[in-house]
Amino acid sequence: MSQKVAVIICAAGASSRFGGTRKKAFMDVAGRAVFLRSVEHFADREDVKQVLLGIAAEDEELLNVKWGANLKFFNVEIFMGGAERFDTITNGLERVKEDIEYVAVHDACRCCVTKDIIDKTFAAAAKGGAAVPACPVTATIKQVKGNTIERTVDRTDLYEAQTPQVFDVDLLRRAYGNLKNLDKSKISDDSQLVEALGHKVAIVEADCSNMKITHKSDIAVAEAILKSRPKAIPEGPVGPYIEAQW
Repeated sequence: MSQKVAVIICAAGASSRFGGTRKKAFMDVAGRAVFLRSVEHFADREDVKQVLLGIAAEDEELLNVKWGANLKFFNVEIFMGGAERFDTITNGLERVKEDIEYVAVHDACRCCVTKDIIDKTFAAAAKGGAAVPACPVTATIKQVKGNTIERTVDRTDLYEAQTPQVFDVDLLRRAYGNLKNLDKSKISDDSQLVEALGHKVAIVEADCSNMKITHKSDIAVAEAILKSRPKAIPEGPVGPYIEAQW
């Protein structure tokens, strides 16, 4: 994909379901911080011209002290996120350079994404203006009310959306401009905003290994996934203190 892409990585969440004193994005997974692994998936790509990392203001000092050298090496631009995910992405969009053609929005806590998923999602977005990786639902899904099953949901054609979600930059800006006309409580991702404009969003089939770390138990699962994959051999410098990170 020869287009110019900006990546907005969201790491401003409160991690309320994760628990503990350190937010999940800053936990170590197989020797490196979760968010830093996500950054590395995009920072060395030729088609990615800008990497924006949205964080909470309270985490700025921690980021600068502990990972400042790494972020500077990868030319990552830090910006302050908002109270909600939508606020964070809105702030990120304001910082996207004028020559950018596509924006990829990625969860900092999806550190197990692969180059193949990114390549295919970027390519699909280049064709139709909007694409997301998604995994077919394989579990039996129950709709529940008052701790009682109301019905079993037909999982045929159901997919679990993942990130990076990639959009034509003007399309995504229009989608966010339309947010004021929607019920935020019923919107859970960026593709839903694009869908609300009537624009079709392509699906790139992925698998459950592109997981999002939500609970503490997910750390061990993510480590197992990462350790099961062949270790890439860096072609050149990959960042400060690399010996300590591997």
